[in-house]
Amino acid sequence: MRPLVARSSAPLQGSARVPGDKSISHRALMFGALAVGESRVRGLLEGEDVLRTAAAMRQLGAAVDRREDGSWHVHGVGIGGLCEPADVIDMGNAGTGARLLMGLVASHPITCFVTGDASLRRRPMARVTLPLTEMGARFVAREGGRLPLAVIGATEPLPISYTLPVASAQVKSAVLLAGLNTPGETTVIEPEATRDHTELMLRHFGAELRIEPHGARGRTITLIGEPELTGRDVDVPADPSSAAFPAVAALIVPGSTIRLTNVGVNPLRTGLYETLREMGTDIKFESQRVQAGEPVADLVITAGRLRGIEVPAERAPRMIDEYPILAVCAAFAAGRTLMRGLAELRVKESDRLGAMARGLTAAGIKVEAGEDWLAVEGMNGKAPKGGATVVTNLDHRIAMAFMVLGGATAEPITIDDAEPIDTSFPGFAELMNGLGARLGV
Repeated sequence: MRPLVARSSAPLQGSARVPGDKSISHRALMFGALAVGESRVRGLLEGEDVLRTAAAMRQLGAAVDRREDGSWHVHGVGIGGLCEPADVIDMGNAGTGARLLMGLVASHPITCFVTGDASLRRRPMARVTLPLTEMGARFVAREGGRLPLAVIGATEPLPISYTLPVASAQVKSAVLLAGLNTPGETTVIEPEATRDHTELMLRHFGAELRIEPHGARGRTITLIGEPELTGRDVDVPADPSSAAFPAVAALIVPGSTIRLTNVGVNPLRTGLYETLREMGTDIKFESQRVQAGEPVADLVITAGRLRGIEVPAERAPRMIDEYPILAVCAAFAAGRTLMRGLAELRVKESDRLGAMARGLTAAGIKVEAGEDWLAVEGMNGKAPKGGATVVTNLDHRIAMAFMVLGGATAEPITIDDAEPIDTSFPGFAELMNGLGARLGV
């Protein structure tokens, strides 16, 4: 346990680059492992979650190493070339890594045992194992499909057409990964479009996909199985979900202006920034460009007056990880902010909806919560009381959200354990302090 305290700060100023995008980092290592030849990855997130994926790829037969210049090199085994691991694969707290790994292994004739830490072992995996079972894989798991579990890959995998019952980029990606070593066409239908990093990176490595509209907001993605992926260079942009924490910190501390460089601005990941603009914030995307198929930009954020709004439920797939920090931002707005469509937050690293409601209330902020909604009564720019100690339940986003809140409350806020932050944002406290925050023991 490593407690951390946030105290109110002077205006934040300066420029920083947050760590690489976690979603893209996981995928770069996995696609590199399935490619023929060498892939070079620059800007990889070197947090615990991604390092678990790197270790898993080594256990499955790929060569993965970090060079002195900070780049990562992956020598892949080709589609169908994964070998059976000699030991249990421990994914730590990496929910994305674990679910994608199951898809990766499901269409190979090998057996793989997967586990994780206490938080990951509580998270549901049945949403992934269900479609992969239709493709011929078998799973032996705890009640509710929870880890630890055994993946028994299909000897003759079958292509499927699968409609997502819940918007989930992880489930979609697991099915598409299984489809790589499956003959024929594997199709995923998503009624609500989710982040498309898998599709963009599949094309970057040489796979063939068809993507068509489905309904008002959905898509149909069809993958042609058994392609030959070729090693590629990947420049990982800064993670927009990680950038959200210093961005909101700058918005709620009066007089602040900061620049966050090289941030991924994929339209399916920018729901938070769209929401913040609706709240009246001044956020600019400068120097917009494309890297390895992914749009990036420099974000310039300036503090200003905020107003409460209603965030539509259909925006949730584009910002599901950002609701904890949005709730913090809402505490400083004029009026009430209502967030709907949050059921998925109940089954993240922790019950994030419940954790935010409890923590904000303890800090003197009026909150109402239901099964899938959260309402925050803003204090119109006034500093909340603070003075709370928040239990993070091994959840990095809860930990960082309350550290941001503590930078603008009258009394300090303490989190019980800052160690989980390293899973996605190594160097978080140092980066924030470099901009003028006051995080410390």
